[in-house]
Amino acid sequence: MKDVIIYKIDDNSLNIAKNYILNDELVAFPTETVYGLGANAYSDAAIKAVYAAKGRPLDNPLIVHVHKDSDIEKLVFDSDVAKLLRNAFLPGPLTMVYKSKNAVSPLCSCGLGTLAIRVPSHEGAQRFLRFVDLPIAAPSANVSKHVSPVTAEHVFEDLGKIIPMILDGGRCEGGIESTVLDVTGDIPVILRKGLVTAEMIRSVVGACEYADKESELNKRSPGTRYVHYCPKTETALFDENEIDAAERLYEECASEGKTACVLSSHKNCIALKRSTVRLDIGNDGNEMASRLYHSLREGEKYDILIGIKFTPSDEVSLGVENRFLKAFGKRK
Repeated sequence: MKDVIIYKIDDNSLNIAKNYILNDELVAFPTETVYGLGANAYSDAAIKAVYAAKGRPLDNPLIVHVHKDSDIEKLVFDSDVAKLLRNAFLPGPLTMVYKSKNAVSPLCSCGLGTLAIRVPSHEGAQRFLRFVDLPIAAPSANVSKHVSPVTAEHVFEDLGKIIPMILDGGRCEGGIESTVLDVTGDIPVILRKGLVTAEMIRSVVGACEYADKESELNKRSPGTRYVHYCPKTETALFDENEIDAAERLYEECASEGKTACVLSSHKNCIALKRSTVRLDIGNDGNEMASRLYHSLREGEKYDILIGIKFTPSDEVSLGVENRFLKAFGKRK
């Protein structure tokens, strides 16, 4: 058991973090989307420690994070399309999957021959990555299947007795994980929806497709093959036309002495007729992305969390819907 310490990001904490990383220890750090659990991507021992700390399946690949001036051609085979996309969107919430040069631990990509690389825009992440000056493999800093963390306190709740250090960069504003884009072929393919949309990608390179759910491409991306984002409380899910039924369940819980809370879009929350505790995640895609995981974690304070499905209004909210349905036990 370790005595984890939450540090503000400064030269002293970065020195400590670098020493942990060089000794194959794990350091949690903020990004603009969620907190990551960082490890030296060159070290098999460090990568094994990531999988063990999270309880993560060993066939679920990791994303390697680098600072904005890193030479990624030391790690992967580049392309003109990838260069255009990096210039347009990075640093930012876009992960690109390249053909690997096998420079890092093969455990990062589960032996697939590809490597997912991300350049986060969060200032604290950039300071950390530049200070250690190593590629850092980092899935979300939570126990596998739990809701992704968007504050240092969320990380502490899940991993406070497992890892030695958390770098505190405040609440992550992006909210949902990065878009994952396969750039190994002629046309980029989205493996996981996020804040960078297909429309945005097409505006730069002219074409973008979505991977078939059953495609081998999906094996190259985290977050597509297993249950994720599950709150540690009882949940119930209703369709958008079942608001009355959701409210009846809420009242049944109250009559049984249980606490309940409703989580949904702003439109659905204001449609609730009875007095209920509600977690309103908004209607706009970016707003919903920013609020979803924090709201799911807040929902864990109640005996039952009641979700009401919502109609996505844009491509980002489609990515939010994907996480929302997984959180309530539905796959889409």
